[in-house]
Amino acid sequence: MRIRIVDAFTDRPFTGNPAAVVLLDVEGFPEDERLQRVAAEMNLSETAFAHPLTGDGAADWALRWFTPAVEVNLCGHATLATAHVLHSTGRATGELRFRTRSGVLRAAPSGGAAVTLDFPTAPLTALPVPQGLSEALGCDVLSTYDTGPNVRDLLAELPDEGTVRRLAPDLAALTLLPHRGVIVTAAGDPSAGYDYVSRFFGPAVGVPEDPVTGSAHTALAPFWSRRLGRDTLTGLQASTRSGFVRTTLRGERTGLTGSAVTVLDGELLAGLQRTTGHRAGW
Repeated sequence: MRIRIVDAFTDRPFTGNPAAVVLLDVEGFPEDERLQRVAAEMNLSETAFAHPLTGDGAADWALRWFTPAVEVNLCGHATLATAHVLHSTGRATGELRFRTRSGVLRAAPSGGAAVTLDFPTAPLTALPVPQGLSEALGCDVLSTYDTGPNVRDLLAELPDEGTVRRLAPDLAALTLLPHRGVIVTAAGDPSAGYDYVSRFFGPAVGVPEDPVTGSAHTALAPFWSRRLGRDTLTGLQASTRSGFVRTTLRGERTGLTGSAVTVLDGELLAGLQRTTGHRAGW
């Protein structure tokens, strides 16, 4: 079974966010335990598994995402990576429709190597700053927001870009929060080509720091669009690898645009025993 590693939300290798992508040849997924073990072996923030669908009028592919520790409801960079693999290998052309835990998600070519993902906008609810958050982050927190039951992150506004970049949080303390992860953000420098900066920490789901988090931008887009009065913005996720996400707020949906590049194309040799019945896929 082929497995590819794709750097997403970048047009240069070894930057952006790497995701592993496995395209299954027939309908049905192997057992969850096997998928999780492959994701743990890859030890990337996400491994995506997809198989073609027949008889589904709304979607063409089924898609699931696993961190090294758990399956998640929504993942942007691994969806972008999967679309990139499907397009670059000729398995599919044009707009793609993925059936996922978050409903049907679309991925459409957006000029050159770019792809625009159509994702649900995260509903933001203002919260009091949780007790211990400032201490865990090691800085002042201006405001915090819950991003809803699907994404389940905490969005924290910090004083400035420098604070976001210098952050070295207490990851063990962050795992005590009742959220998938913590998004930190501050206004950016438009003259440098981006409107806001962010970072994402998800130690509770096996991802100490995610390099570029598409799903987080479904919350960052409405937050900054309302602040800045524009529907289309560019976000820089300021991890050590870094990457750009162009966001377009469309009410209950958000467009996430970025490019991707394949850096590894190999064969998965272990754990490929074929199962029987509708779950057969390897």
